[in-house]
Amino acid sequence: MRKVKSELNKEIIVVCIGTDRSTGDSLAPLVGTYLTEGKLKQLKVYGTVDEPIHGLNLEEQISSIKKKHPGAYIIAIDASLGESKSIGKIIVKDTPILPGRAFNRDFMPVGNCSVHGIVNVNYVINSHDVLNSTRLSMVMKLARECTEVIQLLDKYVHRKHMISIKKVETLGAESFAKAI
Repeated sequence: MRKVKSELNKEIIVVCIGTDRSTGDSLAPLVGTYLTEGKLKQLKVYGTVDEPIHGLNLEEQISSIKKKHPGAYIIAIDASLGESKSIGKIIVKDTPILPGRAFNRDFMPVGNCSVHGIVNVNYVINSHDVLNSTRLSMVMKLARECTEVIQLLDKYVHRKHMISIKKVETLGAESFAKAI
């Protein structure tokens, strides 16, 4: 998330990828739902349990988001499979998410930054069965943790935005523009 701090002058969008039709894949839509219920002040969220972003609508949704928010910094969240020692961990990378990799699907990369919640073990045999047999309690725990982190980022961005507004009011727009 260090790179996010350097992008605070841009609009920040959170894209939550997954579906509630599979327990393991419901991580990001749960995060999106929790975030929208929490009334964020600065960040915009796409992808909830009621309006998921998944393989069937991914390209259309991302295209629409990019048109609505040109130049925005996108944080993509998705469930991932990994090693047994990684289950329950959240991994943040300064690279896009590659949705569908567990299923050998070739979807477009999403985001400038990615948040991966490791929900289960990556068995080469059948990733669908692994995601469908993932414990809901694990997914909900990770969803709450991801939500808390994004909410903290929203508060940080909002505070920085409010400080900027106060500086403009104090210095005047022309002086502020020279200061930054």
